[in-house]
Amino acid sequence: MMKKLYLPLLVALVAVLTSCSSKMGELSSDYFTVTPQVLEAVGGKVPATINGKFPEKYFNKKAIVEVTPVLKWEGGEAKGQSAVFQGEKVEGNEQTISYKMGGNYTMKTSFDYVPEMAKSELYLEFKATIGKKTVEIPAVKVADGVISTSEMVEQTLSSATPAKGADAFQRVIKEKHDAQIMFLIQQANVRASELKTAKEFGQEVKDVNEAANKKISNIEISAYASPDGGYELNKGLAENRQDNTAKVISRDLKKAKIDATVDTKYTAQDWEGFQELVSKSNIQDKELILRVLSMYQDPEQREQEIKNISSVYKTLADEILPQLRRSRLTLNYEVIGKSDEEIANLADTDASQLSLEELLYAATLTKDAAKQEAIYTKATQAYPNDYRAFNNLGKLAYQAGNYEKAESYFKKAASIKDAPEVNMNLGLIALTKGDKAAAESYLGKASGAEELNEALGNLYIAQGQYDKAASAFGDTKSNSAALAQILSKDYNKAKTTLDNIETPDAYTEYLKAVLGARTNNAALVTSSMKNAVAKDPSLAKKAATDLEFAKYFTNTDFMNIIK
Repeated sequence: MMKKLYLPLLVALVAVLTSCSSKMGELSSDYFTVTPQVLEAVGGKVPATINGKFPEKYFNKKAIVEVTPVLKWEGGEAKGQSAVFQGEKVEGNEQTISYKMGGNYTMKTSFDYVPEMAKSELYLEFKATIGKKTVEIPAVKVADGVISTSEMVEQTLSSATPAKGADAFQRVIKEKHDAQIMFLIQQANVRASELKTAKEFGQEVKDVNEAANKKISNIEISAYASPDGGYELNKGLAENRQDNTAKVISRDLKKAKIDATVDTKYTAQDWEGFQELVSKSNIQDKELILRVLSMYQDPEQREQEIKNISSVYKTLADEILPQLRRSRLTLNYEVIGKSDEEIANLADTDASQLSLEELLYAATLTKDAAKQEAIYTKATQAYPNDYRAFNNLGKLAYQAGNYEKAESYFKKAASIKDAPEVNMNLGLIALTKGDKAAAESYLGKASGAEELNEALGNLYIAQGQYDKAASAFGDTKSNSAALAQILSKDYNKAKTTLDNIETPDAYTEYLKAVLGARTNNAALVTSSMKNAVAKDPSLAKKAATDLEFAKYFTNTDFMNIIK
């Protein structure tokens, strides 16, 4: 009888002990999924979402398990944030996992990207205890990584366009010379005393006409009558003043043998001039007079209302109205600057004969970077208080890949003027250093710089805002623009951009290969990678670990290119 009772009890005890077994054991990778399946760098981070499962009858009721994601590569590793789980009989605040039913969980993690992660693997490591006893659970590999295409912004930045401090050179500058012939009240004849003014004006016309670098456009005669008196009277006066002034000027032009167009017009009652003179004066009741002008549009009513202000009318008659009885003479002419050939020659032989604007313009007449640098250097020596030449020397250094030298020039320019172009360029320098916060600060002060959107596009790539980056680039044809389009999955536009880059380099070809891999175009992958490696052999090593090309690692043609 005892034997019959003992055997069932023994079986039950074994079952209980098994249910509470301290041997939680190995977990299969089938219990885990990772999003994305292949890890990818985004904005300098490698984010991942891990969905895991503890299977049924696995999690000991007294167990505590700490799960830590670890990204491992040759020579290093990075640990993500851990999560802790507990069995049903553990008193605590962690997520409880049922022994009988098991349990699911989600972990979000992120690693700071380093280039070595290109060839890496993501593991989950477990630290488990049951009471005071440590239980070994082997680490589980859950993902491969990392696709680092977004980090190519550090290389594509080399093709970014720094902002230029533009010249204000104008070959043709419009100038004018003014004079006035004054008339007495209700008179239109040009008095002898005013003929001197006409003579001096004629001499100015003659000087301009004889100057080698000046050309007369026309002469304008605008005659006026003051607004006191009736309209018909003033109209006749203004018209006669116009005609009499034109006769004097035309006579002098004929005598000097100058062929110039003379345009004439008259204003019967110069209310506009009257308002301007009153507003600039200090006469009594000025505001009252100006209010009358705004309230009444009829000339006769205006005149009567102003006359009603008896306290100031005499002052108006003595000080304001006489200044409106006139003919205004205007000589319009053009000052014609040096030719491109003259400017280029002087920039090379005697820069001291050039103005700052001419020197800055001279640099645009050549595509030779060495000649541009020589011209800008001369400009900094002759005009050290202008920031543009220093900025433009920085632009040349940046485009030559010498970021340290470029930064030195940009900072010198910034010490002279806090200009939008300089801030934009310092923002680009900050991006080359990976300092996104500084870049954002500089670009925030670069409003008005012509190339700002392109610089912002590079910043948005670095921040992981790919759609925003693609929008900022617009139709810019550059490696960075194509990178943004690839990352935002606008592959058709990326192809158009890459095919239309003016001076394609090794990274242009490498991006074409990436595009080919993403669009399953094997021919584009191999042809573009061949071109990329020919231009920059170091890209073969990059491609050998770039998971963009994972499915081509068994392709003989591809492997022969990058071996």
